[in-house]
Amino acid sequence: MAENGEEKLMAVARHIAKSLGHNENMADEILQMFSTFDGRFSREKLSDNIQGDDPRSYAALDHTVKSLHRRISRYVAADHPHQPIWSDSADAAVFLDAVDELLSTIRDWDSLAYEKSVPAFLDRLDDLLQQAMFRLEDEFRLLIQRSAEAFELGRLSDNSETTGTGNFSFGSDDDDDEDGYGDVNGEGEDRIPVAHPVSDYDVLIDALPSGTINDLHEIAKRMVAAGFGKECSHVYSSCRRDFLEESISRLALQKLSIEEVQKMEWSELEDEIERWVKAANVVLRILLPSERRLCDRVFFGLSSAADLSFMEVCRGCTIQLLNFADAVAIGSRSPERLFKIVDVFDTLRDLMPEFDAMFSDQYCLFLRTEAAMIWKRLGEAIRGIFMELENLIRRDPAKTAVPGGGLHPITRYVMNYLRAACASRQTLEQAFEENFPYAGDYRNFDNIDQSTSSTLSVQMAWIMELLESNLEAKSKIYPDPALGSVFLMNNGRYIVQKVKDSELGSLLGEDWIRKHTGKVRQYQVNYQKNSWSKVLGVLKMDTGSHSKLKVFNSQFEEMCKTQSTWVVADEQLRTELRNFVAENLLPAYQNFLASLQNPPGVKRHKENYMRLSSEDIEAWINKLFHGGGGSSGGRN
Repeated sequence: MAENGEEKLMAVARHIAKSLGHNENMADEILQMFSTFDGRFSREKLSDNIQGDDPRSYAALDHTVKSLHRRISRYVAADHPHQPIWSDSADAAVFLDAVDELLSTIRDWDSLAYEKSVPAFLDRLDDLLQQAMFRLEDEFRLLIQRSAEAFELGRLSDNSETTGTGNFSFGSDDDDDEDGYGDVNGEGEDRIPVAHPVSDYDVLIDALPSGTINDLHEIAKRMVAAGFGKECSHVYSSCRRDFLEESISRLALQKLSIEEVQKMEWSELEDEIERWVKAANVVLRILLPSERRLCDRVFFGLSSAADLSFMEVCRGCTIQLLNFADAVAIGSRSPERLFKIVDVFDTLRDLMPEFDAMFSDQYCLFLRTEAAMIWKRLGEAIRGIFMELENLIRRDPAKTAVPGGGLHPITRYVMNYLRAACASRQTLEQAFEENFPYAGDYRNFDNIDQSTSSTLSVQMAWIMELLESNLEAKSKIYPDPALGSVFLMNNGRYIVQKVKDSELGSLLGEDWIRKHTGKVRQYQVNYQKNSWSKVLGVLKMDTGSHSKLKVFNSQFEEMCKTQSTWVVADEQLRTELRNFVAENLLPAYQNFLASLQNPPGVKRHKENYMRLSSEDIEAWINKLFHGGGGSSGGRN
């Protein structure tokens, strides 16, 4: 009885060990555990009982190996003419069944590789497995290449600025599911779920029929199970990468190195940036999400292989897009480039959610990191452009005066530039809030409260300060101080109007506008002080009336002739100045004329002195500031 009991116990142990032999790690553990528990259950005794020297076990294994060799060699033998296995669904099913049995047999016997004769069988099985994997690799490639459906990317390009509003159909002919995204043609528990399209963009491409996707998935499962996952990913990515490169070439985007981009003429680069913006949206919003979904379906349940495949597919085209943006970011800081760089900055910013969503796995993380770094470099480029604008203002020479004291080209350029730039205020604020680099420049800048102002407001106020300083220096080259005041009036008035009529007004604030409006009024006072006060002073001279009249006539006419060549571009300011002169001069002149009504001798000598009536004075004043044209004209 004891002997029978021991036999039963050993039988149970053999059964457990044999069952666990499907997993060599667990088999080793259970054998070790049995051996520790009771010497009767030693690894050697149990192994002998499992296989022992029973020739029948080896005969069965040999039969299995020969059967598998015969069934698989039908498809993989080098001297056998091949046609695609998946051209016949029955052949595909037979071949996959043989591969499954091959993998199962290797797993069953691998834990007993230490047994005599078993290694030789395993070598034969491994060789057969490698041949089968090579054939599956070829079939995998053929399925992708034959089934990839060409589609018209021109329609995508035309609608690339929308976010999922186009009614596109990119499914294959046999993909007739209602949701428009394809099915898997799989059944039961192995059915692969269809991924939903990315939010905000409802255009995804079904580049392969759903039946083909299912076939690829079945092949991928076997290759990964056999340890050929990387080879499977490589074949997949090489085929799909070609498709993506062809797609991008149809978007008219050149494949340029960073050096080639930096050598391009600006007009050519502007056009290339426009193409890049459209292409980046199509690639990141449509093509790559479609590839991500395709990878997830082909490698469903095989997340590591799916992530590796997707990275290898999209790495090239993504780096191409990022390299272009990087070349723009590290290129020239010429102010004229701001607006196109803003376009690139905005595009990359708006696409960051796509980068975050698609490139979060271990293989693609470097692409997301690189995109974020380049976006920051674009922000640095924007800040650098404003620094170059500052340098441009500082370098503008004060050697040649604008004729007539009119609007200076630097004023028109800077104000129109800032006005246009502020149309992208949100972008500029983002660029300036990140590591604002020139805070030290403002230590003595009292016009802006930096504690309550945004960095962009401070930047704009600083540029205005530089422009004003530049204009003050330019006003001093006029030999007539009154003309210098007219020059400052013209430019100051223009600056205030441009600020009030644009986003600059809210950036600089009402206090800034009031302060600079007051400055323009002070320039008017200075103009009066440096010109017409001298003429008015003649009427107060302590000399004879006749002498006063003679001197007044002479100085008034000379003043009017001179100032009729001066320029006041703004019509309202021109009217204000004329009224300003008339209001100060006419009453004094009329009082003077009244004092000359009866003095003896005036009537007799009247013809010797040109007597100007009040109407004559007013007519002369209305001829002031007509200007001589040239660079002083225009208000834009």
